This record gives sequence, structure tokens and C-alpha cells, in this order.
Amino acid sequence: MPRPVRSADIAELRAFCAAVELGSLGRAARLLRVSQPALSKRLRMLEALAGARLLERSSRGVSTTPAGTRLYSEARKLLVQAETVDELLGGLSATAAPVHLAASHTIAEYVLPAPLVEYETRHDRHLSVELLIANSRVVRDLVRDGRAEFGIAAIAAGDPRDETLRVIPMIEDEVVVGVPHDHPWAQLEEIDPEDFVRTPMVVRDPGADTRRCVEEVAEVNGLRLAPPLAEMGSTSAAKAAARHESAPVLLSRLAVEGEGDGLVVRRVRGMRFQRRFAVLVGGEETLTSSARALMDYLLSATSES
Repeated sequence: MPRPVRSADIAELRAFCAAVELGSLGRAARLLRVSQPALSKRLRMLEALAGARLLERSSRGVSTTPAGTRLYSEARKLLVQAETVDELLGGLSATAAPVHLAASHTIAEYVLPAPLVEYETRHDRHLSVELLIANSRVVRDLVRDGRAEFGIAAIAAGDPRDETLRVIPMIEDEVVVGVPHDHPWAQLEEIDPEDFVRTPMVVRDPGADTRRCVEEVAEVNGLRLAPPLAEMGSTSAAKAAARHESAPVLLSRLAVEGEGDGLVVRRVRGMRFQRRFAVLVGGEETLTSSARALMDYLLSATSES
């Protein structure tokens, strides 16, 4: 059997393994931060070196041929060794490569700051995190498409299962009504459901999970929310608007309980808007060692709080 004119390089093998693990050339390109034509060129070079087709391409994505399956098994071992070398080399420098983390507004504003500071104080090197803040639906897309190594997003009980993502439970949560002290609801123990749905409130943007969660529970109870008083793009903006307008606001329990910010927590009689935040991972094998270490720490830190 003739020998290849040269050995495969790490970039070609990394492109191949990413395509196999994510099942898509587009997602693999985004994960590796190269253009899709550049990634396709690497794969063509690898197939030329192998003298065999390694991937079957279709409208549904890519899958391995028998030859590709054999190569993937060995290439993955080689990449693990390469990552170990990269980690060793990185340990000799002052800073680590950035971790790309996507998080919902609530998590980014009210959960991550303290653990990130604590994590950095425990390490010799500066922690570089590129934090992408978006609503939970967009966070899922960022992880699924490889634009974030992992993400933290809200998950409702009735959400359909996404086979492309690994979901790791992180924090139990509940959407509550934040009520300014001078609003009549602040004097109530619980809000009447009919009064609740008749009252215009400050809400997040239409794609936000807090709003979707409340709307779904209300619908199950045969109710429909009144048109919003205001729609805000972030949790902090929604709280500010509620205080300014002296109006109720729908928010995560994490954003209002325990804060002296002019809001008290109230719940609707007979209705609970339960959900949880979870860590989302696309290709487990594509996590860098820095991302994996940070993810494990955040899961541990939030489980203790």
C-alpha cells in the first residue's frame, strides 16, 4: 500500500473530528472559528491523504464511512494527546485561551459574577471568559452551533428534548411577580389569578423564557395575559422599568429575592411558574480543558449555594 505524501496535520484531524462529533460542517466550522470553505478544504486534503472517502455528506449533515469510523477512533486519541501538550504549553504562559460561555441574562447578572471571581482567585493564571449574554432560546442556538463551548439556560418541564445537546441540571428556579412597595399587590399574600391576567405588567422580550413560562402556565389554566405595559431586553432593565412605572414585573426568583431593590416577591394563587437552569453542552469531546474545568466548578459552586 503506497504511503501518503505527508502526514495529516492536527488542524485537518481536528476539523474531521469536529465534523463527526457535531454531525455538521457548518457547526464544526463555527466551533473551530474558520470559514466553512476552509474547513471543507481541510477535509478534502485529509481524504486525499487517506485515499478514501471519510465522510458521507447529505442534507441532514455528515456521517462517517467505514474508513472514517476507523480513522476517527485513532484521530481522537491523537487529539487528546495534542490537547495535553497545548495545556502544558498554556501553563507556561501568563494567560489561558478564552473560554466561550453563553448565559441567559438572569444567570449572567445574578449567578455568575461571584463564582467567576472565586474561580480566578484559586488559579495561578488569569481566567479569560468571552461571555455571550442572550435569552435562553438564543443560548441553546449558540451552543448547538458551536459558537459557545457550553451555555447556561432556562429549561421548562415541557420543553422537547434536544438530542444535539447534553443537559446538566444546575439551579431550580421559579418565575415570580416583583411588586414595587407602593403597588396595591405588595399588601397581598397572593395575587388573584383573574386580577393577575387583567393587569398590564413589565415583561421581558417575547423570546425570553420568563415570559414563555408564565404564558404557558396561564394557558393551561384557561387564562391569557393582558398586553404588556412594557417589554424589556434584560432583567435589570425590566426591574428599573417596574420601579419607574410602579408596576408589577415578571422575573426569576433569583433576580428579586433577598435584594433591597424596591421590589417584593408575590405569587399568584393556585399557579406556580416552575423551571430550572441547566448547563448545555454540544460536543462533549470538543470542550477544551479550560472550559471543562470552569463548567465543573460552576456546577459544584451552585450546588453548594
